[in-house]
Amino acid sequence: MSPLVITLLIVGGIAILIAIAYISHMVENSKLEKARLRAELNDRLRRLADVSDALPGQLMTPALKLVLSRLQLHFAERLLPLDKGNAKTQGYVDELNKHIAQGESIPVRNAPQPIINEAKAKEVRFQLENLHGLITRCAQDRILPANEAKHWLAEIRHMLAQLHIEFFGNLGRQALQQNQPGQARLAFERGVQYLRKQPDPTRYQAALKQLEAQLARANSLVLNAAQSETEATSELTEGLKNMGDDEDWKKKNIYD
Repeated sequence: MSPLVITLLIVGGIAILIAIAYISHMVENSKLEKARLRAELNDRLRRLADVSDALPGQLMTPALKLVLSRLQLHFAERLLPLDKGNAKTQGYVDELNKHIAQGESIPVRNAPQPIINEAKAKEVRFQLENLHGLITRCAQDRILPANEAKHWLAEIRHMLAQLHIEFFGNLGRQALQQNQPGQARLAFERGVQYLRKQPDPTRYQAALKQLEAQLARANSLVLNAAQSETEATSELTEGLKNMGDDEDWKKKNIYD
């Protein structure tokens, strides 16, 4: 065998090894990319489902449920080719299609959840922040038209205002029930200040008037309580003074 043939065989063998390594690298990269995409799609589906299922009923509307279902369907359909043979994903797609077909009559099963403490308010605020992030990302990825995304971002700000109205109102009423007018006044004050800072205060005129009326009532109770305390203190001071006069009279009689 001539040196030239040997050289060609060696070069050919090296080329084959390089090709095999390259193909293996490409296959591995493809697997990693599919795994990354699958994880991303599952994460978006999970976050959308969390908002759709867990958002309090007083904030969920058929229109919002519908847009969330549309987004879930988009990501579920992209997941299907990566999850071939997964009956669960296919069933999920079928169910979403059925709900979306109902349009504004889509079922909304979210139960109302009273916002009665700070922990609950923070939980719902986190859900709204999550929704805001999802809508923003979908707009950036052109999954949602810009005008539709703008509408929903404005609605999320409105839901955040509704959350604060309910939270401060409930907090103040609870304090009144517990005979704590000072705490009630603080809660109603925070609610009034929040609404006055809104970019569209006319939208919240009714809620603002209600909170202002509750604030006036709480303030009146605080002033009445302060006045009663002042009167009680004055009576006590007068009583102690009279007792002092009696003691002086007794001492005078003893020494006389």
